[in-house]
Parts: sequence; structure tokens; C-alpha cells
Amino acid sequence: MQHKEIKSPSYILKTLDNGLRMVICRREGLVSYIGVVVNAGSRDENPAHEGLAHFVEHTIFKGTDRRRAWQISSRMETVGGELNAYTSKEETMVYTNAPTGNEDRALELLSDLVTSSRFPENEIDKEREVIVEEIYSYLDNPSERVYDEFEELAYRGSDLAHNILGTPESVRSISSKDCREFLEKNYVAANMVVYCVTPLAENVMEKKVEKYFRNLPSSLPVHQRKSPLPMDFFDEIRNNGTHQANTILGVRAFGRTDHRRFALFLLNNYLGGPCLNSVLNRELREKRGYVYTVDSNVSLLSDTGLLVIYFACDPVNIKKCRKIIQQEVDSLCSDTMNEQRFEKVKKQYCGQLIASSDNIENRAMSLGKSLLYFNKVHDISTTIGHIMDVRASEMRDVAQLIFSPGLCGLSLT
Repeated sequence: MQHKEIKSPSYILKTLDNGLRMVICRREGLVSYIGVVVNAGSRDENPAHEGLAHFVEHTIFKGTDRRRAWQISSRMETVGGELNAYTSKEETMVYTNAPTGNEDRALELLSDLVTSSRFPENEIDKEREVIVEEIYSYLDNPSERVYDEFEELAYRGSDLAHNILGTPESVRSISSKDCREFLEKNYVAANMVVYCVTPLAENVMEKKVEKYFRNLPSSLPVHQRKSPLPMDFFDEIRNNGTHQANTILGVRAFGRTDHRRFALFLLNNYLGGPCLNSVLNRELREKRGYVYTVDSNVSLLSDTGLLVIYFACDPVNIKKCRKIIQQEVDSLCSDTMNEQRFEKVKKQYCGQLIASSDNIENRAMSLGKSLLYFNKVHDISTTIGHIMDVRASEMRDVAQLIFSPGLCGLSLT
């Protein structure tokens, strides 16, 4: 079978004396991919400072003890590389890529950012307005906005409910002191992973990581995350003043470490994954022409998760689309797929994983996140092995588990 031909590259996993974990993978090529993953996101904020994790991610680029903002922004770009970052509900990633030979430059810069950022008031005053404009741009985009509003309903009452960006009011209230306190609390060695995918020898990169990160604070992070209560059913239509209706239907799922996640990934991909032959694309677009876009997505967190189905259509077709989606969901819950068909479903998903693994930057990030959350590397060969071991009855059982409370819904029209 195709999945048996995938060979895992060699990795070095090491923990420094201060608690920092690293994963190093040697890979031939002209580019090195190096980054830092922090186990802190929007759910780790004080309720009075919604958007703080994302704000810190933006403003660590605005000045350190050694560098001004323009020096940070040009440090990797002057050699043809890139410096970037993102924030999610549970993680922050700061990462680089650059032509091989610039590994010291990348590691030293990343270390400087996560240990010595100063958040100068004149710079963060400007960045507040940049982020406020980012918030408004999402509000102007209903296909993005509907996801945030659905999550607010799905996780209401918990620290997962609010938008990662925060609100204009909360962002404008964030101070330089707030940023420094968040950095000092969360950007500590035991709460972070450094990943490196580079042509350099593993032992060489190991010494470089230790050189630049051995002085990271070794204090233990104190997460105060509370699992959200069971999801209350909701079904809402909100007037957004648009021609097209943007709709999400969704259900609560389990956390990212649950052994049933592989069956869930298969179910999601079969139902509405990024392929023309997904069930919902075939039924809603190809057969009936009701939608231009329909897909489903799974987002798993440490203690919970969501499966959501998104579609955009003329408002008169919302009920028709929802009826068809419910029929397909009911079929997944009641019927066990025959083995021959299920083997094709598994092989298709594994093929997609192999194709996506050709993006080395994404693959490098995955190594860091895997070590952060699982304390081991779950590479593509490991994942494919688990996928091929899933039985059709397990996918049916997962469908019954997550869909039994009923699909919650939100439409922006």
C-alpha cells in the first residue's frame, strides 16, 4: 500500500535543563525552517484583556532590549528570508524561513523576541489601531465572521468563546505592562518548543538552539483553563445585510489527544473535505447547484473541539441545504460503510496527507506542535498508520456520538 512507502526522517528530541523542548530534523534543501511554539493563546487571557495574546504576538516585533522595530522587521528579509507569527486559541507561533546558512541569525532573533521584547508605548499605540482595523475587516467579511460568531455561541460561558482578536474596546485598553506580564508568564521554557528543519547536521543545530535559548526563564507556567460546559442547542438567523447567506452547522467534539480523532478526521474528510468528490460538494453543488462553497472542518483543542459545516447560498435555499446535510449526517450515523468503499475513503485521505506534506514549512510547524501537545513527534507516517487502522464501524460510532445532540446552526443573511 502507498502509506507503507512513506519513510520517517530522523529526529532529535531533546529537553534543555531549563525545560525547553526541541525537535530537530535534518532535511536536504536550500532553505531552513525554524520556529518557536508557545502553549498560550486567547483562552489564557484575563477576561478584561480579550485579544491580549494576539496583541503580544504583533507587538513582540516592535522593539527589544537590542533592536528597534525596523531592525526586527528587516533582520530576516535582508537575507531573503521571512519572519512571521500567528495566534490561535491555545498556541502562539513565531517562525522564520531563510536560505541555509542563516540558522544563527534566525535562532538569535527568535530568542531575542521571546525573551527581551519591551513593548514601547509609541509603537503599541500605532499597533492598536492596526489590530482594530483587522477586527473591522473580519466584521466586513461574513464568510469569516460567521465562524467567530458560531464559536461564541458554541463555547459561550467559557474562555474559548471570545474572538482571538478581541474587540476594539478591549484592544485599546491593553497596555505595555499587560503585554510584558503576559510574556513573562507564558513565554517560559517549559511552555515552549523550538523546531528546526534544516540541511545542517542534527548535533550542530542542537548546539545552536542551546546557545541561544539556554537562558530562557525556567519557571513553570500556570494554566487556568476550564473545560467548557456541554454545548447548549442553538439555531439562529442574524440579519447581516448581505445578498448571500453564510451558514455554519456544527457539533461539539472531543479533544486532540482522544484516540477517536482519526475516525473523526476520516468522517470530516468524507463529509466535506477539500475534494470535489466529498459528499456535501457532490450533493449541494454538483447535483443541485445550490452553493458555490461547502466544506466541513474539525478543530480540536486540548479538552474539547468542534466539527463545523460551512456553506454559502441564496437565502431561499438554506432550508433545502440543511435538509440534505441532515440526511447525509443521519446516514453516517445509521449505516456502516462497506469495507471496499471505506478502504477508498482511507486511501484518499492518506493521499491528501502525502500531497500536503510536500509543503515543508507546514510540515516543520507540525513537528513543533506535535512535540508541544503530545511530547512526541506524530509525523505523517505515524498519522497514516493510524488512519489505515480505523474500521468503518468506528467512524459510524463517532458520527453517532457527536451528531446525536443535533446540529446547531447560525446563518448570517
